Amino acid sequence: MVVAVLPLSVVVPRAVVRLADVSLSPDTSALPGGGTLQQLANGVAGWALVLALVGLVIGAAAWAFGAHSQNYQQSMVGRRAVMVAGLAALLIGAAPTLINFFFHAGTGLH
Repeated sequence: MVVAVLPLSVVVPRAVVRLADVSLSPDTSALPGGGTLQQLANGVAGWALVLALVGLVIGAAAWAFGAHSQNYQQSMVGRRAVMVAGLAALLIGAAPTLINFFFHAGTGLH
């Protein structure tokens, strides 16, 4: 039995191959509620920053009480809470920049 191998251009017409090309241009005003969604994201980020502040204050208090009472476990838990709250605030503030960086890096791939 002989099997003939045809080139891709014979099997799939060129017009069909061009249909696979897509483009993306994000626009929050393209769908209804885009502005509301942006306001919701801003509100969630605000609440997250307030919660990070509360976590930092509570962690700093636990760290201080643990250090002054010679309680190593409480001191470590407070120190970890301060670090996590600081990292959370850093990520919340850098989130738009990080998302835009990776989006633009992805659009530059060919």
